[in-house]
Amino acid sequence: MTEPTPSATSGPSTDTHAHGHRPRSPWPALWALVIGFFMILVDTTIVSVANPAIKAALDPDTNNLDNVVWVTSAYLLAYAVPLLITGRLGDRFGPKNVYLIGLVIFTGASLWCGLSTTLVGLIIARAVQGLGAACMTPQTMAVITRTFPPERRGAAMGLWGATAGVATLVGPLLGGLLVDGFGWEWIFFINVPVGVIGFVLAGILVPRLPTHAHRFDHVGVVLSALSLFLIVFGLQEGQKHDWGVIVGPVTVWGMIAAGIVLLIVFVLQQWRTKSEALVPLGLFRDRNFSASNLGIAAVGFTVTSMSLPFMFFLQLARGLTPTEAALLMVPMAVISGVLASFAGALLDRVDPRFILVPGLACVAGGVLWNATLMNMDTPTWMFLLSSALLGVGNAGMWGPLATEATRNLPPRQAGAGAGIYNTTRTIGSVVGSSAIAAFMQARLEANLPGLDRAPAGLAGGRMPDAVAEGFSAGMAQAMLLPAGVLAIALIAAVFIGRYKGRSADELR
Repeated sequence: MTEPTPSATSGPSTDTHAHGHRPRSPWPALWALVIGFFMILVDTTIVSVANPAIKAALDPDTNNLDNVVWVTSAYLLAYAVPLLITGRLGDRFGPKNVYLIGLVIFTGASLWCGLSTTLVGLIIARAVQGLGAACMTPQTMAVITRTFPPERRGAAMGLWGATAGVATLVGPLLGGLLVDGFGWEWIFFINVPVGVIGFVLAGILVPRLPTHAHRFDHVGVVLSALSLFLIVFGLQEGQKHDWGVIVGPVTVWGMIAAGIVLLIVFVLQQWRTKSEALVPLGLFRDRNFSASNLGIAAVGFTVTSMSLPFMFFLQLARGLTPTEAALLMVPMAVISGVLASFAGALLDRVDPRFILVPGLACVAGGVLWNATLMNMDTPTWMFLLSSALLGVGNAGMWGPLATEATRNLPPRQAGAGAGIYNTTRTIGSVVGSSAIAAFMQARLEANLPGLDRAPAGLAGGRMPDAVAEGFSAGMAQAMLLPAGVLAIALIAAVFIGRYKGRSADELR
């Protein structure tokens, strides 16, 4: 499935709007790619619901929540690190080819996850699954950027946002039903038939787009991978090691500091790389691209981190089954899915801040509302109201941020820009996952003194009322972290301006 690469002597690369490359309608290809994107999103939300069941099955004897959160963090870390280069791989070898390879890896790793019998084995399989997702995600945005003209991208991104909304409904509900009916393994087995269908449809409907020759910045890949791993590992394992020594001279804060230093070195190295940098910093000259990346990092942090304490509270403190807990998210998913397409169409005609700022404010309000409700006395139906507010906010958040990040991307940099945007989002998610794990454990130990020395593990049904009160308080306090981080996205949204139809040549 090798695609021809324009030669250096044949003039500028032809984009998809040129005659002979642009399909009659770009929508069938987008719908085919949405299946894979949908599967990735469903997989993430399914796992958040299944975490208590996975802990009960594979880590029942400890009171530490950090261990099972690695099932999410390993996936997100392996997802985030390669995104910068997989976007370029799509430019070089064609987004269709890289997408299909990623889909095969993701589907095979899903089968591996379901067959895992130990927590360590599951974490390794999830990391491989993340690699597959990293190959797939940038190609979806790159195809949108290269097949939809800027003035029509809002509608395409509306579908992208609606997909996220529907996934938030299907994921938790399907996860709850599968965990309750068949066991946690089936949240991964379900990906296998979906992956096969997605592969066939993408192979038929996604067009072959012109490719661009790229060099690959191997030094940049190593620096970015090491910096992210050190920061994430330090954050997530900090509470476990009392924020002190891990082994020998290696300390938690030393790892985090080393990760930050390497991250700075990475940025400087990218700045000095004049040709084919892993992160083309020139793209950040566009204000909307810069602000959208900052905003999506905060959104990724918030969305990933807010679900973990909420699901642990509902299932362990309140004693809800995974299905019952998932049903409380139905208003969010339905409202988000319905409103996202309207928000996308409206975005092509109005200032994006009119949609983004209220959307982000609603999400922050929904998270804070949940924090006030997370106690043993709140009627269960009250969580449906905060879920509805979160749904309104989600509709005005995902699509608009992605649309404004990609409006002015030149075709040659479509893969790189999509890779940067998705990397930023996933970095926010993986840092959010590791940070919330540490924060949850800290709040639990503050509200339940001596928890680390208690003989029984935090798994296996509803806990005693005396323990549940302190557990609920700890989980409620943990919700304040994602709500506070979302303020960064609100600030970034203020700096996003309305699309004015500038030429992509300005960013070259």
